[in-house]
Amino acid sequence: MQQPFASEQRLRRRAPGHAVLTAMVQVLHTRPSAQTASSRFALWRLGFRPFYLLASVFAALSIGVWALQYAGWLEHAYLAGPLGHAHEMLFGFALAVVSGFLFTAVRNWTGRPTPTGPVLAAIAALWLAGRVLVLTPYGWAAAIVNVAFPLAVAAGIAVPIFRSRNRRNYFFVAVLAAIAIAVLAVHLAQLDVIALPGWIGIRAGLDIVLFVMSVMGGRVIAMFTNNAIPGTNARRHPLVEKLALGSVLVLLVADTLQLSGAALAAILAVAAVAHAVRLALWQPWRTLHTPIVWVLHAAYAWIVIHLVLRALSVYELVPAPLAVHALTIGAIGGLTIGMMTRTARGHTGRPLQADRWEVTCYALVLTAALVRVFGPLVLPAAYLATVELSAVLWSAGYALYAIRYWPILTRSRLDGASG
Repeated sequence: MQQPFASEQRLRRRAPGHAVLTAMVQVLHTRPSAQTASSRFALWRLGFRPFYLLASVFAALSIGVWALQYAGWLEHAYLAGPLGHAHEMLFGFALAVVSGFLFTAVRNWTGRPTPTGPVLAAIAALWLAGRVLVLTPYGWAAAIVNVAFPLAVAAGIAVPIFRSRNRRNYFFVAVLAAIAIAVLAVHLAQLDVIALPGWIGIRAGLDIVLFVMSVMGGRVIAMFTNNAIPGTNARRHPLVEKLALGSVLVLLVADTLQLSGAALAAILAVAAVAHAVRLALWQPWRTLHTPIVWVLHAAYAWIVIHLVLRALSVYELVPAPLAVHALTIGAIGGLTIGMMTRTARGHTGRPLQADRWEVTCYALVLTAALVRVFGPLVLPAAYLATVELSAVLWSAGYALYAIRYWPILTRSRLDGASG
């Protein structure tokens, strides 16, 4: 049988400069190596890349500067009080991670493209403009841009979802529209257009994000656990699933209507029990030696803690901010750092194993939650110190992620595939 490129080999033997020609032909017929492919700039190839990077840098910087403001060490305020801080961490940081995840996941779910290239860059620029405008006196401009961002993300995923008739995920478009309404409510309250307090928009936004985490946790945590640890038998019970998700939706309605007292406490108690049973069915104790899975279980446990603490806060048994931070730092912070490492590794052709960098990120973020939530209960006299220490731990965790994943998120996959 004739060898590949035989005619080229005969040509090289006849040509005076056959050595040079040999090298040229080898280059032409050799596929780019994984190392060469991975060195190419790839930030705009898929949604998780820019938004995970932006979210991690923003998480590190924003919390660090806010802590300085909170402690009174800044001459000029960074954000307009706790409401501004809550807005930025919810509709800035958390929404960026959700957007990057959805742009990536929807492409897998539907087999159709989501925004990439210049369109993805424009949506990222819209997010960045929102972070800048909230620091300026231009309140209406900030409102328009911050409302436009979740709507742009909704449009970016709606096209592939609807065209592929992926009915299971239609609700994500509605979720993003609901977030846009919550953002608008906060800004209109700040602009004195509506009489309602801006915290209603924040509370609704937190419940919506809680619902998204509950849905995605149910879809992936048990699956990831069984895939990574054979024989674990993490499972889902239909009744528990319906109760866990339904209770969060009822909570969203209750918070929107500003329900309080025993009725609200009962909703929170039912939700806490449902999510605790759900987590137990996933057998988190079997994951302790697999950090990339364990971090998801640990973060989900903070949902249960949040619901319990919030129920207790209804009767003023614990301060309400501790319940809020159990959700924002523990659950949102923990699940995002866990998913940001796992999905970034998977979509860049890397092994689904956490190394010491990732484990350190997990430890820093989850310890930040422990300090912020339980520190004031154990050492009430050191409240400010616990806030500052928690901020340092959180900022360090996300700064470490940004440093570690900067080259991963900006370069092509190791295997040379698209995405």
